[in-house]
Amino acid sequence: MPSILNPYLNFRTQARAAMDFYQSVFGGTLQQSTFAEFGMSQDPDDADLIMHSQLTTDAGFTLMAADVPAHMELREGSQISVSLSGDDEAQLSGYYEKLADGGTVIEPLSKAPWGDSFGMLVDRFGVQWLVNIAGSAPSA
Repeated sequence: MPSILNPYLNFRTQARAAMDFYQSVFGGTLQQSTFAEFGMSQDPDDADLIMHSQLTTDAGFTLMAADVPAHMELREGSQISVSLSGDDEAQLSGYYEKLADGGTVIEPLSKAPWGDSFGMLVDRFGVQWLVNIAGSAPSA
């Protein structure tokens, strides 16, 4: 089996809402487990927090996330950027528009100097997304 790289996002009490949102954007199957389900809640306030969440999409994406309980450190500002790329313009521009809903557009999705379409945004949960849609190959 080849090595696989999956983004794993950490939140403070927002993992469930974030992953529900990402499922509405990308579709797919979402699995979520709480700290209580695994007997891992040291504090009653942590019981319903998400210990592990995984979204697996028909497009082959896997996105994971968890809530970091209050007694554990969560480094603010150490966000990961998630990059989506490919040549399916309708699919990728649709993802971009949905992710931008309630978020902040940094770079509008438009033709880039390298010939592709590119856009960058921060979604409503503070995660930065980069979308690159491959332009048509130059004629030989």
